[in-house]
Amino acid sequence: MSTNGKENLEILPIAGRIGAEIAGVRLSGELEPAIVESIRQALFKYKVIFFRGQAHLDEASHEAFGRLLGDIVPHPTVPSVKGTETVLDIDGTHGNRATAWHTDVTFVDAYPQASILRALIVPTHGGDTSWANTAAAYQSLPPKLQEIANNLWAVHSNTYDYSVPTKATSNKLKRYFEVFASTVYETEHPVVRVHPGTGERTLVLGAFVRRFIDLPQADSKQLFALLQGYVTRLENTVRWRWSVGDVAIWDNRATQHVAIDDYGKQPRLHRRVTVAGDVPVSIDGRRSRTIKKESARREPVAAAAS
Repeated sequence: MSTNGKENLEILPIAGRIGAEIAGVRLSGELEPAIVESIRQALFKYKVIFFRGQAHLDEASHEAFGRLLGDIVPHPTVPSVKGTETVLDIDGTHGNRATAWHTDVTFVDAYPQASILRALIVPTHGGDTSWANTAAAYQSLPPKLQEIANNLWAVHSNTYDYSVPTKATSNKLKRYFEVFASTVYETEHPVVRVHPGTGERTLVLGAFVRRFIDLPQADSKQLFALLQGYVTRLENTVRWRWSVGDVAIWDNRATQHVAIDDYGKQPRLHRRVTVAGDVPVSIDGRRSRTIKKESARREPVAAAAS
Protein backbone atom coordinates (compact mmCIF):
# COMPACT_ATOMS: atom_id res chain seq x y z
CA MET A 1 0.00 0.00 0.00
CA SER A 2 1.50 3.36 -1.03
CA THR A 3 2.71 5.67 1.72
CA ASN A 4 1.29 8.48 -0.42
CA GLY A 5 -2.16 6.93 -0.44
CA LYS A 6 -5.02 8.80 1.16
CA GLU A 7 -6.13 5.63 2.93
CA ASN A 8 -2.95 5.74 5.08
CA LEU A 9 -3.24 9.34 6.27
CA GLU A 10 -4.11 9.35 9.98
CA ILE A 11 -4.90 12.53 11.90
CA LEU A 12 -4.29 12.50 15.66
CA PRO A 13 -5.45 15.64 17.54
CA ILE A 14 -3.05 16.80 20.26
CA ALA A 15 -4.52 19.65 22.30
CA GLY A 16 -8.17 20.58 22.70
CA ARG A 17 -8.19 23.71 20.52
CA ILE A 18 -5.09 23.44 18.33
CA GLY A 19 -2.65 20.96 16.89
CA ALA A 20 -2.67 17.51 15.30
CA GLU A 21 -0.10 14.94 14.27
CA ILE A 22 -0.50 13.41 10.82
CA ALA A 23 0.84 9.91 10.25
CA GLY A 24 1.04 7.75 7.14
CA VAL A 25 2.46 10.26 4.68
CA ARG A 26 5.98 10.83 3.34
CA LEU A 27 6.28 14.50 2.45
CA SER A 28 7.65 15.39 -0.99
CA GLY A 29 6.91 17.49 -4.02
CA GLU A 30 5.16 14.53 -5.66
CA LEU A 31 2.17 14.00 -3.37
CA GLU A 32 -1.16 13.26 -4.97
CA PRO A 33 -3.58 16.22 -5.12
CA ALA A 34 -6.02 14.44 -2.80
CA ILE A 35 -3.34 14.13 -0.12
CA VAL A 36 -2.35 17.78 -0.49
CA GLU A 37 -5.98 18.83 -0.11
CA SER A 38 -6.34 16.64 3.00
CA ILE A 39 -3.26 18.32 4.48
CA ARG A 40 -4.68 21.75 3.63
CA GLN A 41 -8.01 20.98 5.27
CA ALA A 42 -6.29 19.59 8.36
CA LEU A 43 -4.27 22.80 8.54
CA PHE A 44 -7.44 24.89 8.42
CA LYS A 45 -9.02 22.80 11.19
CA TYR A 46 -6.09 22.26 13.56
CA LYS A 47 -4.01 25.41 12.73
CA VAL A 48 -0.68 23.58 13.21
CA ILE A 49 0.06 20.05 12.05
CA PHE A 50 3.08 17.83 12.71
CA PHE A 51 4.76 15.06 10.73
CA ARG A 52 7.37 12.75 12.25
CA GLY A 53 10.06 10.82 10.40
CA GLN A 54 10.67 13.24 7.51
CA ALA A 55 14.49 13.23 7.67
CA HIS A 56 14.60 12.39 3.95
CA LEU A 57 13.74 16.01 3.12
CA ASP A 58 16.51 18.28 1.92
CA GLU A 59 16.37 21.91 0.82
CA ALA A 60 15.14 21.07 -2.71
CA SER A 61 12.40 18.65 -1.62
CA HIS A 62 11.41 21.01 1.21
CA GLU A 63 10.82 23.75 -1.35
CA ALA A 64 9.11 21.32 -3.74
CA PHE A 65 6.64 20.28 -1.05
CA GLY A 66 6.00 23.93 -0.16
CA ARG A 67 5.04 24.67 -3.76
CA LEU A 68 2.21 22.17 -3.49
CA LEU A 69 0.58 24.51 -0.96
CA GLY A 70 1.14 27.70 -2.97
CA ASP A 71 3.85 30.05 -4.19
CA ILE A 72 6.86 30.00 -1.88
CA VAL A 73 8.58 33.26 -0.98
CA PRO A 74 11.86 34.33 0.64
CA HIS A 75 12.04 36.37 3.81
CA PRO A 76 11.78 40.07 2.88
CA THR A 77 15.09 41.01 4.54
CA VAL A 78 17.04 37.91 5.67
CA PRO A 79 18.93 36.04 2.90
CA SER A 80 17.94 32.46 2.06
CA VAL A 81 20.25 29.50 2.57
CA LYS A 82 22.90 29.49 -0.17
CA GLY A 83 21.77 27.57 -3.23
CA THR A 84 18.05 27.87 -2.42
CA GLU A 85 15.28 30.26 -3.43
CA THR A 86 13.42 30.52 -0.16
CA VAL A 87 14.83 28.29 2.60
CA LEU A 88 15.53 30.24 5.80
CA ASP A 89 17.93 29.13 8.55
CA ILE A 90 16.41 29.16 12.03
CA ASP A 91 19.59 28.72 14.03
CA GLY A 92 19.26 29.11 17.78
CA THR A 93 22.79 27.96 18.52
CA HIS A 94 24.27 31.47 18.48
CA GLY A 95 21.50 33.25 20.37
CA ASN A 96 19.11 34.03 17.48
CA ARG A 97 15.99 32.81 19.26
CA ALA A 98 12.39 33.84 18.59
CA THR A 99 11.53 34.31 22.24
CA ALA A 100 8.42 36.48 21.86
CA TRP A 101 5.01 35.34 20.63
CA HIS A 102 4.61 36.38 17.01
CA THR A 103 3.00 35.69 13.65
CA ASP A 104 5.60 35.49 10.90
CA VAL A 105 6.42 38.68 8.97
CA THR A 106 3.33 40.72 9.82
CA PHE A 107 5.35 43.86 9.15
CA VAL A 108 4.48 43.44 5.44
CA ASP A 109 0.98 43.61 4.02
CA ALA A 110 0.57 40.15 2.42
CA TYR A 111 2.42 38.20 5.10
CA PRO A 112 2.80 34.42 4.61
CA GLN A 113 -0.25 32.18 4.73
CA ALA A 114 1.73 29.21 6.04
CA SER A 115 5.17 28.20 7.25
CA ILE A 116 6.82 24.77 6.95
CA LEU A 117 9.56 24.11 9.51
CA ARG A 118 11.78 21.01 9.66
CA ALA A 119 14.16 20.02 12.44
CA LEU A 120 17.79 19.25 11.55
CA ILE A 121 19.47 19.51 14.96
CA VAL A 122 17.59 19.46 18.26
CA PRO A 123 18.72 19.78 21.89
CA THR A 124 18.77 16.68 24.07
CA HIS A 125 16.32 18.52 26.30
CA GLY A 126 14.46 21.81 25.97
CA GLY A 127 14.01 23.82 22.78
CA ASP A 128 10.30 23.14 22.29
CA THR A 129 8.01 25.41 20.24
CA SER A 130 4.50 26.47 21.21
CA TRP A 131 1.67 27.69 18.97
CA ALA A 132 -1.53 29.57 19.82
CA ASN A 133 -4.86 29.56 17.99
CA THR A 134 -5.84 33.18 17.26
CA ALA A 135 -9.30 32.18 16.00
CA ALA A 136 -10.07 30.48 19.32
CA ALA A 137 -8.64 33.51 21.10
CA TYR A 138 -11.03 35.83 19.27
CA GLN A 139 -13.97 33.56 20.09
CA SER A 140 -12.99 33.60 23.77
CA LEU A 141 -13.09 37.40 24.00
CA PRO A 142 -16.09 38.80 25.89
CA PRO A 143 -18.54 40.49 23.50
CA LYS A 144 -17.47 44.00 24.57
CA LEU A 145 -13.82 43.20 23.89
CA GLN A 146 -14.75 41.69 20.54
CA GLU A 147 -16.50 44.93 19.68
CA ILE A 148 -13.37 46.93 20.58
CA ALA A 149 -11.07 44.57 18.66
CA ASN A 150 -13.34 44.63 15.59
CA ASN A 151 -12.67 48.34 15.16
CA LEU A 152 -8.96 48.42 16.00
CA TRP A 153 -6.09 48.76 13.54
CA ALA A 154 -2.44 48.33 14.47
CA VAL A 155 0.90 49.36 13.02
CA HIS A 156 3.35 46.45 12.66
CA SER A 157 7.07 47.00 12.07
CA ASN A 158 10.33 45.04 11.94
CA THR A 159 12.24 47.76 13.76
CA TYR A 160 11.96 45.51 16.79
CA ASP A 161 13.18 41.94 16.24
CA TYR A 162 11.27 39.14 17.94
CA SER A 163 14.56 37.37 18.71
CA VAL A 164 15.67 38.92 21.98
CA PRO A 165 19.08 37.79 23.27
CA THR A 166 19.16 37.03 26.97
CA LYS A 167 22.90 37.72 27.35
CA ALA A 168 25.44 40.13 25.87
CA THR A 169 24.75 40.45 22.16
CA SER A 170 27.53 38.95 20.01
CA ASN A 171 28.86 40.66 16.90
CA LYS A 172 27.25 37.93 14.80
CA LEU A 173 23.88 38.54 16.41
CA LYS A 174 24.23 42.31 16.06
CA ARG A 175 24.87 41.76 12.36
CA TYR A 176 21.74 39.61 12.14
CA PHE A 177 19.64 42.39 13.68
CA GLU A 178 21.10 44.86 11.18
CA VAL A 179 20.17 42.59 8.28
CA PHE A 180 16.71 41.90 9.72
CA ALA A 181 15.94 45.63 9.72
CA SER A 182 18.01 46.54 6.64
CA THR A 183 14.73 47.61 5.05
CA VAL A 184 12.32 49.13 7.56
CA TYR A 185 8.66 48.25 7.07
CA GLU A 186 5.55 49.66 8.69
CA THR A 187 2.18 48.20 7.81
CA GLU A 188 -1.34 48.85 9.04
CA HIS A 189 -3.37 45.70 9.75
CA PRO A 190 -6.84 45.22 11.22
CA VAL A 191 -6.63 43.59 14.64
CA VAL A 192 -9.39 41.26 13.45
CA ARG A 193 -9.09 39.77 9.96
CA VAL A 194 -11.39 37.39 8.12
CA HIS A 195 -9.59 34.17 7.22
CA PRO A 196 -10.05 33.62 3.45
CA GLY A 197 -10.02 29.83 3.74
CA THR A 198 -12.34 29.30 6.70
CA GLY A 199 -14.30 32.54 7.15
CA GLU A 200 -13.17 32.64 10.80
CA ARG A 201 -12.25 35.87 12.53
CA THR A 202 -8.66 35.79 13.79
CA LEU A 203 -6.60 38.21 15.86
CA VAL A 204 -3.61 39.85 14.17
CA LEU A 205 -1.31 40.74 17.05
CA GLY A 206 2.11 39.51 18.22
CA ALA A 207 5.56 41.02 18.74
CA PHE A 208 5.67 43.14 15.58
CA VAL A 209 2.82 45.38 16.79
CA ARG A 210 4.14 48.85 17.59
CA ARG A 211 0.93 50.69 18.42
CA PHE A 212 -2.79 50.92 17.79
CA ILE A 213 -3.94 53.63 15.42
CA ASP A 214 -5.61 56.65 17.05
CA LEU A 215 -4.62 55.56 20.57
CA PRO A 216 -1.86 57.01 22.77
CA GLN A 217 1.19 54.78 23.18
CA ALA A 218 0.49 54.09 26.86
CA ASP A 219 -3.08 53.03 26.14
CA SER A 220 -1.91 50.92 23.19
CA LYS A 221 0.46 48.99 25.45
CA GLN A 222 -2.22 48.23 28.01
CA LEU A 223 -4.82 47.20 25.44
CA PHE A 224 -2.27 45.10 23.54
CA ALA A 225 -1.35 43.24 26.74
CA LEU A 226 -5.03 42.57 27.44
CA LEU A 227 -5.84 41.19 23.97
CA GLN A 228 -2.54 39.33 23.56
CA GLY A 229 -3.19 37.63 26.89
CA TYR A 230 -6.25 35.91 25.41
CA VAL A 231 -4.12 34.55 22.55
CA THR A 232 -1.56 32.91 24.84
CA ARG A 233 -3.94 31.40 27.38
CA LEU A 234 -2.88 27.79 27.87
CA GLU A 235 -6.17 26.41 26.60
CA ASN A 236 -5.51 28.07 23.22
CA THR A 237 -2.01 26.61 22.84
CA VAL A 238 -0.10 23.46 21.96
CA ARG A 239 3.56 22.63 22.69
CA TRP A 240 5.75 20.39 20.51
CA ARG A 241 8.83 18.45 21.61
CA TRP A 242 11.09 18.23 18.57
CA SER A 243 12.91 15.20 17.19
CA VAL A 244 15.26 15.28 14.19
CA GLY A 245 13.16 14.86 11.03
CA ASP A 246 10.00 16.40 12.46
CA VAL A 247 8.09 18.86 10.27
CA ALA A 248 5.58 21.42 11.52
CA ILE A 249 3.23 23.35 9.24
CA TRP A 250 1.20 26.18 10.66
CA ASP A 251 -1.54 28.43 9.36
CA ASN A 252 0.19 31.79 9.75
CA ARG A 253 -3.15 33.60 9.32
CA ALA A 254 -4.61 31.94 12.42
CA THR A 255 -1.71 31.36 14.81
CA GLN A 256 1.13 32.83 16.78
CA HIS A 257 4.16 30.85 17.93
CA VAL A 258 7.19 31.14 20.20
CA ALA A 259 10.47 29.25 20.59
CA ILE A 260 11.11 28.31 24.22
CA ASP A 261 14.59 29.43 25.25
CA ASP A 262 15.47 26.80 27.83
CA TYR A 263 18.24 24.81 26.14
CA GLY A 264 21.31 26.82 27.11
CA LYS A 265 24.25 26.42 24.73
CA GLN A 266 22.98 23.24 23.08
CA PRO A 267 22.81 23.37 19.26
CA ARG A 268 19.40 23.81 17.66
CA LEU A 269 18.85 24.19 13.90
CA HIS A 270 15.66 24.27 11.86
CA ARG A 271 14.96 25.37 8.30
CA ARG A 272 11.80 27.06 7.09
CA VAL A 273 9.93 27.57 3.86
CA THR A 274 7.02 30.02 3.74
CA VAL A 275 4.00 30.06 1.46
CA ALA A 276 2.93 33.40 -0.01
CA GLY A 277 -0.02 35.03 1.68
CA ASP A 278 -2.77 37.50 0.89
CA VAL A 279 -3.53 41.01 2.10
CA PRO A 280 -5.74 40.80 5.22
CA VAL A 281 -9.30 42.07 5.00
CA SER A 282 -11.09 43.48 8.04
CA ILE A 283 -14.66 42.55 8.95
CA ASP A 284 -15.85 45.77 7.28
CA GLY A 285 -13.97 44.98 4.05
CA ARG A 286 -10.93 47.24 4.37
CA ARG A 287 -7.50 45.91 3.37
CA SER A 288 -4.15 46.17 5.12
CA ARG A 289 -1.66 48.61 3.63
CA THR A 290 2.07 49.22 3.79
CA ILE A 291 2.75 52.78 4.93
CA LYS A 292 6.56 52.63 4.98
CA LYS A 293 9.25 50.67 3.17
CA GLU A 294 12.59 52.39 3.56
CA SER A 295 16.24 51.41 3.53
CA ALA A 296 17.84 51.65 6.95
CA ARG A 297 20.33 53.96 5.23
CA ARG A 298 17.39 56.28 4.60
CA GLU A 299 17.33 55.50 0.90
CA PRO A 300 13.62 55.29 -0.03
CA VAL A 301 12.38 52.00 -1.47
CA ALA A 302 9.11 51.92 -3.37
CA ALA A 303 6.36 50.33 -1.29
CA ALA A 304 4.51 47.39 -2.79
CA ALA A 305 0.98 48.08 -3.90
CA SER A 306 -1.59 47.08 -1.32
